[in-house]
Amino acid sequence: MWNAAIQDALAKTKANIGKFGEAFPWTGVNGGDYKRSTHEDWTEGFWSGLLWLCYEYSLDPQYREAAVRTVASFERRLAERKVIDHHDIGFLYLPSAVAQWIIEGDESARALGLRAADCLMERWRAEGQYLQAWGEAGDPVNGGRIIIDCLLNLPLLYWASQATGDNRYHDAAYAHAQKSRRYLVRGDDSSFHTFSFDIQTGEPVGGSTHQGYSNGSTWTRGQAWGIYGFILSYIYTGDARFLETSRRMAHYFISRLPEDSVTFWDFDLPEGTDHYRDSSATAIACCGILELLNYLKNSEEETSLLRDAVERCMTSLVQHYSTINTPHAEGLLKHGSYYVRGNLSPDDYVIWGDYFYLEALMRLEREAPGYWYERKQREG
Repeated sequence: MWNAAIQDALAKTKANIGKFGEAFPWTGVNGGDYKRSTHEDWTEGFWSGLLWLCYEYSLDPQYREAAVRTVASFERRLAERKVIDHHDIGFLYLPSAVAQWIIEGDESARALGLRAADCLMERWRAEGQYLQAWGEAGDPVNGGRIIIDCLLNLPLLYWASQATGDNRYHDAAYAHAQKSRRYLVRGDDSSFHTFSFDIQTGEPVGGSTHQGYSNGSTWTRGQAWGIYGFILSYIYTGDARFLETSRRMAHYFISRLPEDSVTFWDFDLPEGTDHYRDSSATAIACCGILELLNYLKNSEEETSLLRDAVERCMTSLVQHYSTINTPHAEGLLKHGSYYVRGNLSPDDYVIWGDYFYLEALMRLEREAPGYWYERKQREG
C-alpha cells in the first residue's frame, strides 16, 4: 500500500511540474485545485521539498531540475527580502536549499541555507530568550509572542551551528525550545498555539490561539508540530526533556483520534462547531512519531502502540483521504484545513499536508527522513 501511494504521488507531482511552472501550490480553493503563489507566504518550501523527495525516491532528473529551479528562486527571494519578516524561514529554506545541500553537497545551496539562518536570527529577542513569531521588535500585540509551529524552524539554526561552528545559532534555538517546552506545553501534555511574554520584563502573560478553536483548546496541527519539533530538538541537543515531551505529546495525540484515525482541526470542538478534519495534522504527527520511535527503545509495548497508531493513521489517509483514485487531481491529500475560524481553506488540499504525507510514506517504506537534519545524525 505504501508503495502504491508513493507511485501515485510521483505521478501527480510530475504532472504538476508542468502545471505550476514557476509558481508554487499553496492551498486548494473550495475543495478544488491549488491556488498558486509566487513567494508570497510561508508555504513555498514544501513544494520544493516534495520535488526533492520524489527525486530521492526515483532518481528521475525531471524532479531534480524542477527542485533546483525552486532553490534559485529562494535565493532571489532572500536577496529581495520578499515576505521573510516572520519565524517560518525554516519551512522555506530547509526543504529547499538545505535539502539540496543534504542530497548533493552543493556549496551554493549550503551558503543560501546559512544566509537564511541569519535571517531567522533577526527574530531572536535576547532579552526574552525567544524567537518572536510575527511583527517587528517591540510590536505591542506580537512583540512578545512565540508560536508552537516555530519548533520546526529551529532545525535551520541547529544545522547552521553545526555547519559553521558558531554556537550563537544553537544557543538561540536551544533557549527557544526550552521556553516552548515550559510555556506552550500544558500539564496534561496538550498545547497552546501561542504564548505571550511582557516585552519589557520578559514575564509570562499567558497562552492563546490564532488558528485553534479557543485559547484553552488544543489545535491539532499545533500538537503535531510539538511532537515533531521536540524530537528534532532532542536529536540536536541530546536534552532528554525534549524526548520525553515529544513522547507525552504523541500519546495525547493518538489517545484523542476519532474512529477513522484522522484528526479534526481541534481536539476540543463543541457540538455545533464545524468539525472539519485536518489530514495535514495527522501526516505531520505520523512523521514526528516515526522519528520519535528511533529513540524509544526501552518499552516494546509502547513502541508497538505508537507504531500501530501511525499505521492506522496512514492507512486511513491512503485509503480515504488521498487522491490515489483521482488521477488528474493536483493535490495528494484531501481534507486539510488551514485556518478554519478565518474561513481560509478549511477543507482543501494544503501543500504542507502533501509534503508530510509523502515524507511519512517514505519513512514507512524506506526509513528515509526528510530534510530537518543531515543524515549522519540519526542514531541506529
